[in-house]
Amino acid sequence: MTPHFRFHLLFVSVMFAIGCAQTATAQCTLKSDQLPDPPELHGFRLGMTPEQAKARVPLIQFGRADEIGLIKTSINPLYDQRFDKVAFADVRTISLDFLDEKLTTLWIGYENTFKWQTIDEFVSGISKSLNLPNSWAPKRPGQQLHCDGFTIFVSLIAGSPSVRLSDDAADETIAARREEVAQAEETRVTGDKISRLYYPAGCEAAEKIPTQNRSVFKNKEEAEKAGYKLAKGCE
Repeated sequence: MTPHFRFHLLFVSVMFAIGCAQTATAQCTLKSDQLPDPPELHGFRLGMTPEQAKARVPLIQFGRADEIGLIKTSINPLYDQRFDKVAFADVRTISLDFLDEKLTTLWIGYENTFKWQTIDEFVSGISKSLNLPNSWAPKRPGQQLHCDGFTIFVSLIAGSPSVRLSDDAADETIAARREEVAQAEETRVTGDKISRLYYPAGCEAAEKIPTQNRSVFKNKEEAEKAGYKLAKGCE
């Protein structure tokens, strides 16, 4: 091995080590509750309750939680004349998802008058506002940053920037609960109180049963235990 080749190997090793060290130090280790409260997020924070969100913006309206405990709501400061146009300048829409009474997804879509109009400008600006490291990664159609327990995603919607903060554990919980609901739907059967027959999921004949005559069972075993029999043609 020549001295020149040894030097080349040493140089490559050093540069690789420096690159690894830089990558390691650039990882986002912040938790969502450690983030500052920048004006770009308008006082919304992951983990806040619906009551706290409504105290921040009284115009927010909430519906009932769905079957997995999720409440979705949105406000449209740009189009709703009731909003303070100064306080919500450059904001088109804010969408909020609450799981089990905690804000788990915050999405803000900005207007074409917002100060950061490109993805690179937005990433640079929001990183400074939230004290985030420069370890963003490309993800279509924008850029994404994983931190400790939450993710930030920046993209362009209708030609203008948007930002999405989401709780990673909540996303996993939502996916698991939806899977449970889907599995329950597959085994659920509909009974006819008059004929005492039951119809498995997907049997079109069940749609002809009048609403007032319907009984819903978790599965065929529960229906048969209640005295129902499988309808012909639905095997």
